[in-house]
Amino acid sequence: MVSVDTTGSAPQVQNHDGDPASVAQGFAAARNRPGIVVLLFVLAGLAWWSTAKQMAGMDAAPGTDLGTLGWFMGVWVVMMVAMMFPSVAPTVSLYAHMTRQRSPVRPLLLTAAYLLVWSAVGLLSYVSFELGKGWFGVHLSWATGGRWLAAAVLAAAAVYELTPLKNACLSRCCSPIGLLQSWRDGSAGAIDMGARHAAWCIGCCWTLMAALFALGVMSLEWMAVTAALITAEKVIPWRRSVRGFTFAILLGLATMVVVAPQALPGLVVPGSGSSSTMG
Repeated sequence: MVSVDTTGSAPQVQNHDGDPASVAQGFAAARNRPGIVVLLFVLAGLAWWSTAKQMAGMDAAPGTDLGTLGWFMGVWVVMMVAMMFPSVAPTVSLYAHMTRQRSPVRPLLLTAAYLLVWSAVGLLSYVSFELGKGWFGVHLSWATGGRWLAAAVLAAAAVYELTPLKNACLSRCCSPIGLLQSWRDGSAGAIDMGARHAAWCIGCCWTLMAALFALGVMSLEWMAVTAALITAEKVIPWRRSVRGFTFAILLGLATMVVVAPQALPGLVVPGSGSSSTMG
């Protein structure tokens, strides 16, 4: 069982290992704080709508131009809201439940800090992508090394699913109770805890985001697939089975990119001028 004491300034937590009981604790808190859950899902829904609108008619192939930094960061932040807010809702709900008598603003500060850290990941991704394109662009076209690089990224993401580091980060990220182990009170504490939770989430999901770049970061279809995998890993308590499923999906995608990329639903092969739809 999992128990939390909300009478003191810092909750006392037992069993934060991400087992089904601790996950259930987060969903129980979500039922007690439906307002914050509705808000996060409404924001996620609006973000999906905005992302679909911005990406309409864009080149969704791997390696496509990311545009200006300002434009990309705007799109990235909206993408993170769409992809991450549903899975982080139980954690924010639990925090809101435990601070309900102190400040209704603190859950928003925690969420904002979480999003800010993911924004920093977007900035790093943009810089890395642009530097790589500038240094190795001619060697990374799809006809030369780009296809193999995409497959390698997908295969590496698959292998990462089976590593102890992935398991450790996921254990802390998917269990709302894990957030409370490093409890910090006050508004500054909310910001610190949001940033810490984002760090665990990044450790859990960074290879999935890299896989999204390999498949086409401007592809709404692959964005949806990646978001579904991230959410499944965080909210389904049988982590080993879910990670095994994700491993199989990523390895299968890596194989298809090498063997028959044109036959892969949703993949826009650079230079083909066409894409197949997700089925």
